[in-house]
Amino acid sequence: MITTSYMNGHMTESDGRGGVEANQEEPQLWHREMAVDCPGDLGARTLPVRRSAQLERIRQHQEDRRRKEEEGRNRQELDLTASIRLKKLSQNPKVGIDNPTFDPIDEYTSRAVRTLEELLMSLKQVQHCLSDGQSQEDVELVLQLVQKTDFQKAFNIHNAVAQHMNRPSPPFPHTDRAQGLAHEVQSMVHNSQNKEGLELNTLLSSPHVQAVLLAHDCVAEQEMQLEPLTPDPCEALTQWGGETVKIVRMEKAMDIPLGATVRNDMDSVVISRIVKGGAAERSGLLHEGDEVLEINGVEIRGKDVNEVFDILAEMHGTLTFILIPSSQNKPPPIKETVVHVKAHFDYDPSDDPYVPCRELGLCFQKGDILHIISQDDPNWWQAYRDGDEDNQPLAGLVPGKSFQQQREAMKQTIEEDKEPEKSGKLWCAKKNKKKRKKLLYNVKQNDDNDSEEILTYEEMALYHQPANRKRPIALIGPPNCGQNDLRQRLLSSQPDRFGGAVPHTTRNRRDVEVSGRDYHFVSRQAFDMDATAGKFIESGEFEKNLYGTSTDSVRQLINMGKICLLCLHTQSLKTLRSSDLKPYIIFIAPPSQERLRALLTKESKNPKPEELRDIIEKAREMEQNFGHLFDAAIVNTDQDKAYQELLRLINKLDTEPQWVPSSWLR
Repeated sequence: MITTSYMNGHMTESDGRGGVEANQEEPQLWHREMAVDCPGDLGARTLPVRRSAQLERIRQHQEDRRRKEEEGRNRQELDLTASIRLKKLSQNPKVGIDNPTFDPIDEYTSRAVRTLEELLMSLKQVQHCLSDGQSQEDVELVLQLVQKTDFQKAFNIHNAVAQHMNRPSPPFPHTDRAQGLAHEVQSMVHNSQNKEGLELNTLLSSPHVQAVLLAHDCVAEQEMQLEPLTPDPCEALTQWGGETVKIVRMEKAMDIPLGATVRNDMDSVVISRIVKGGAAERSGLLHEGDEVLEINGVEIRGKDVNEVFDILAEMHGTLTFILIPSSQNKPPPIKETVVHVKAHFDYDPSDDPYVPCRELGLCFQKGDILHIISQDDPNWWQAYRDGDEDNQPLAGLVPGKSFQQQREAMKQTIEEDKEPEKSGKLWCAKKNKKKRKKLLYNVKQNDDNDSEEILTYEEMALYHQPANRKRPIALIGPPNCGQNDLRQRLLSSQPDRFGGAVPHTTRNRRDVEVSGRDYHFVSRQAFDMDATAGKFIESGEFEKNLYGTSTDSVRQLINMGKICLLCLHTQSLKTLRSSDLKPYIIFIAPPSQERLRALLTKESKNPKPEELRDIIEKAREMEQNFGHLFDAAIVNTDQDKAYQELLRLINKLDTEPQWVPSSWLR
């Protein structure tokens, strides 16, 4: 197995047996990660429950409860006239009044009035006994408060809670070994000649008393029984082998993987990564950097990551970890927002020697939508592929944007260094070919460097087009692939729904032409000013006249409620996508060479074999250089089927939200 090594920020490859090909002077920095997910269909292996700590807590709780009850009984036995205030009341009975609800026998009634009627009666008696007017007004305000509905509701709630809390505690066993204790007493008094001792021995030996003691022990055992372990995760700090350790218990269901990776650090096994979607991430109890000492009683320190994988593959259900907490002081985790991106490159983790954990690598293709849920590791993001959330229990690892750009830049540098050895091929040949070609679009907008741009991800967002503002449809494809025929067929079949943008031109208007319907006829000076201002999606020169399609013409058609159909060169897509038009770009791809020949022959064309190869090669170049801009692709094997598929894609824009660059919605 090829694993990843990180040394001073440089990536090297190893053969999975601990050997490193480079930087041998610092082998201690090398590590690899192994996923330790447990397959759900394997048997469980759990550690016997350790009851001592929990039993001690229960006993302490019972002791506290017994002490409180004794204190309550003692309070009832106190002299109620012991306080200074009560003594004064007894010495001067005219100061204050008797409380008719006071009952020294009942502790609860000594603290709370039972009914609202009794409270009102008491207040009225107090008001009647008071001599000064200010005090009577104060009591009158209290009376008004008591008569309000909100106060009465709160009063009833208070009485219900007080009554519930005053209930006596249920009986609890004083010991869980009464019968055993009786046997000890019997053995002590057996040899005694004391009359009382002999009588006690006889009493304890009687069948009836033995039965009572046995029943007591059974009840005591049930009362003292620990509650079963719940699936709720928990953790506790304690001492283990002279070290402060963390004991973590969590439940791992059969259909939920653990979602963690480990690496070897000398003899230690350290948690290297917590993967979103697993039991570890949901519990929040395992952290990167924690050293694993035991899992369900199995010692882990000193084991290889592959051995740890095999051990955990046998376990599910309750997992108890003994860990040395990470010494790294990490800030509390903040809830990360999900970032949706469109991949602009293909990725296969099985071909990537640098992926830290190949088992967790997420395979994707150019054009896939990825939901990035964690960027904690800037080099390796965690993501779900759109549509696979239900079938993908764990998040997968994908290269981070900066990391991918760096290694692609390094790859391009290596290829450029090799360029002189391969003259006439690759980069030079492509650039020279572009320079020789005369194209019908603005040279300033034809960025030859686009194909050399390092493409990684583009942030996306869902967008549902408004009913009154349709997205323009741009059909892209090499010559003789049928995009113009498909556009014309849509315009002819549904003229009220589809339309074409009126182009601009500098040529003179003919007699049958109408300005604004056939063309926008402008001067060369005005055309050049608009081109300089970037108002044209594409423009070019033909027979000494300038032609161009402006964004204003497309926008005018959209404002009429129609769908604008465009057939463009790929070099125009950058300008189109940078506008506010939100285009939907469909690539019309050619079929196989034989099928393409049959289609062109049907149109009374007789292409040569090299012409067919050029069309297919051109399509391949277009997809390679501009495929990241395409929203959909149609292989034109049959004109009718291609038309129906095109219509289906356009209709879908009205019913389903589509992923668009998030910059369009800002």
